[in-house]
Amino acid sequence: MLQGRWWSWGFRSAVMIYFMVLIVLPILGIYGQSLSAGWSAFIDNITEPLAWKAVFLTVKLAIIAAVINILVGTMSAWVLIRYRFPGRRLLNSLVDLPFALPTAVAGLMILLLLGPQSFVGEWADKFGFAILFHEPAIVIAMIFVTFPFVIRAVQPLLEEMDSSEEEAAYTLGATKARTFLRVIMPGMLPGIASGAMLAFSRALAEFGAVVLVAGNIPGKTLIASVYIFGEIESDNAAGATAVSVLLLTFSFIILWLVNYVQMRRKGV
Repeated sequence: MLQGRWWSWGFRSAVMIYFMVLIVLPILGIYGQSLSAGWSAFIDNITEPLAWKAVFLTVKLAIIAAVINILVGTMSAWVLIRYRFPGRRLLNSLVDLPFALPTAVAGLMILLLLGPQSFVGEWADKFGFAILFHEPAIVIAMIFVTFPFVIRAVQPLLEEMDSSEEEAAYTLGATKARTFLRVIMPGMLPGIASGAMLAFSRALAEFGAVVLVAGNIPGKTLIASVYIFGEIESDNAAGATAVSVLLLTFSFIILWLVNYVQMRRKGV
């Protein structure tokens, strides 16, 4: 009994130490470093024009990517669960590819796909539409790395959904569109909301895929993560940590909202 208690205590202590060293202490270090020169210096760093433009651009494009993920991800989850077709299992397994693929490789793939020598790049040039090294390329990179979140959040809800409710709606004379909006959609909303928030949070922090396709033009295509990297290389740790704190705070808020949505779904 005593050995069991000591083993349990040691196991919990090891987990807590691991959590503290790898998560809590680095977070506290970022907040502490950002405020090391005082509140006035912190405010100056986050209101510096290039920093603010980088954060605003990142949030704007992350929202656009999240909205597209909501639409495409929900439709993809619906097709993968409700339809049977050749290659469905392969397609379902490919959904997780952005999780396994290094983001720099993803950026290189997008660079080759949208480059001036590619079919898409040549087609865009003919119509005078710039993709590479402009905002559309950043959105595409963000969508690629965050694509699985909405799909994987919605799929379990569709699998758990009781088909008798749909059948009852059809029996009462409801159309397919009305049944979808009044019966199916409410059950999918928690997954859509949590998946979209996770996709948004992940897009805020993306670096590897974006840095290769954005052009990183200050005030135009320079996003927050690349700005932080540039400040570190310029030996301005205070400026880098100030912007990092903004992104970290956004992530904390989103994480709380995701947990809140999940708890509401479970009725806690």
